[in-house]
Amino acid sequence: MLTQIDHAKNDELTSEMQQVAVQENMDPDTVLSRVKEGSLVIMTRQGNSPVAIGKGATTKINVNLGSSAASIDTSSEIEKARIAEKYGGDTITDLSMGGGIPHIRKAITENTILPLTTVPVYQAVVECGLKNVTSADILSYLRSQVAEGISSVVLHCVEKQMLEEVKGSGRLMGMVSKGGSFTSVFMLGSGCENPFLENFDEVMEILRDKDVVLSLGNTMRSGCIHDRPDKAQLMEMENNAALAKRANEQGVQVIIEGMGGHVAAASIPEYVGTYRSKSCHPLFVAGPLPTDIALGYDHVAGAIGASMASGAGADYLCYITPSEHLSLPTPDQVRQGLVAFKIAAHIGDSMKYGIAEKDCLLAKRRASFDWEGQMELAFDQDRPRDFCPMEGPCSMCGEYCAIQIMGEYLAEGE
Repeated sequence: MLTQIDHAKNDELTSEMQQVAVQENMDPDTVLSRVKEGSLVIMTRQGNSPVAIGKGATTKINVNLGSSAASIDTSSEIEKARIAEKYGGDTITDLSMGGGIPHIRKAITENTILPLTTVPVYQAVVECGLKNVTSADILSYLRSQVAEGISSVVLHCVEKQMLEEVKGSGRLMGMVSKGGSFTSVFMLGSGCENPFLENFDEVMEILRDKDVVLSLGNTMRSGCIHDRPDKAQLMEMENNAALAKRANEQGVQVIIEGMGGHVAAASIPEYVGTYRSKSCHPLFVAGPLPTDIALGYDHVAGAIGASMASGAGADYLCYITPSEHLSLPTPDQVRQGLVAFKIAAHIGDSMKYGIAEKDCLLAKRRASFDWEGQMELAFDQDRPRDFCPMEGPCSMCGEYCAIQIMGEYLAEGE
């Protein structure tokens, strides 16, 4: 099968590239050239509308969901998937680690058309055991999930040298990446190399067969803002940039999880700039959280960090919910986290591409007390309806509304 990169290298515009050009208001030839160089990725699922992630595209948002070993409720995960689609999520990642994982994944895919990402090592560890899993097991789960029709996979390509570096780094939070820790423990316990690196060419064959996007995981991200960017992170950043080039050469599209977790606010733009100096590939960030003390409001803190990261050049955000660090999110918490990150992405895009016309249109409708018109432009069209009147000024000012008081006078000067 020819992948999007293969077609681009042959200077062939695919239907997906043409759709992306329309969606993102880009020239089709620009889309083709960016897919060719790896700076723009086109993620698809089952013939549905493609999602463009990368250079020139609007900032996209991923919604994590899935069961845990402590909480298994398939109906709740289905509701979360529906919420992700309703409120504007661009992709979903299934992180299920409890119950019938394939059944949960199938239920999610049947209830949304959004592209789906998985982390194959999760299922391998759950079903084989962390101490018993083998390289063959991990690759087998990768194959089976790709065969199911997923859109992207996250693989953590940590190397032993990185593990030695982080071991002596004195980090307060050590390693906080679940997929990275599973892969690292496998390597340390078995004495084997990273199965994804040791079998890299085979992995690329598996992915290119279905044009599945490779997301290179961020094993070395910081778990608190006092764990500053360090040598282990720089090593992973450079390693992932090199792997992305290798993957592109084999026709596989790549996203790099190059920054995320917890990053001091002042360091976010610099960190994004460092990544950009090393790779043109789309940058995926989880958060980042610029403070550690926003318990119960980490979606707010994360959205602040995400807007800064997006404005500095990040392409793809992984949302955070109010229950981050505390519990598996409820459907309503998924909604809150997603809406917060939709706002963050919009702010980031205004920094990258200029103020959007929607903001001007909202202001005009607000000035004319067009409440329903304002609701149509909201990220969440349901919640604000509970707050506003049907007509006239809102209850904040009532008859003393500045817009209404000065409206007639200002209109005379036009």
